[in-house]
Amino acid sequence: MVGGSEEDFIRRHHKHDVGDNQCSSSLVKHIKAPLPLVWSLVRRFDQPQRYKPFVSRCIAQGDLRIGTLREVNVKSGLPATTSKERLELLDDEEHIFSVRIVGGDHRLKNYSSIITVHPETIDGRPGTMVIESFVVDVPEGNTKDETCYFVEALIKCNLKSLADVSEHLAVQNRTEPQLVVESGVQ
Repeated sequence: MVGGSEEDFIRRHHKHDVGDNQCSSSLVKHIKAPLPLVWSLVRRFDQPQRYKPFVSRCIAQGDLRIGTLREVNVKSGLPATTSKERLELLDDEEHIFSVRIVGGDHRLKNYSSIITVHPETIDGRPGTMVIESFVVDVPEGNTKDETCYFVEALIKCNLKSLADVSEHLAVQNRTEPQLVVESGVQ
């Protein structure tokens, strides 16, 4: 592992002020793809549908700066159809991405997430450790455990999809035919 352990990264980058009626958690995914490739997917605030399977459409307003808003359409099957989200942090040096939900027709009130991306070696190849943490209000009628379980299930699905997309792209990049220049000898 390059630069620290999971616990170190969580302690350093995944600080949430958790209130009495909120839950919070951190999830880790190890991806067999190089960090630049994984980060290129994560950082695209305007294109979460590139790896998030529950997003059908996204319209971002303005350029990709802190405070930019996006309207996300959610695929059917979830208890929501839209989510309005604000870019809180996009750090291309430290590979930190943070989003806050500011509206929508769902029960995720005061939801905020942080994603960090860290280089590591997996099976002798460049890999990436992705950590995603969140804090959210517990909706009336639900327990902290139920709320965390629901949000963690969504994040696990997103992280698995991120891994699948990244690893597929990494294999494509490794297996693309290389142009062989013939020396003219027949």
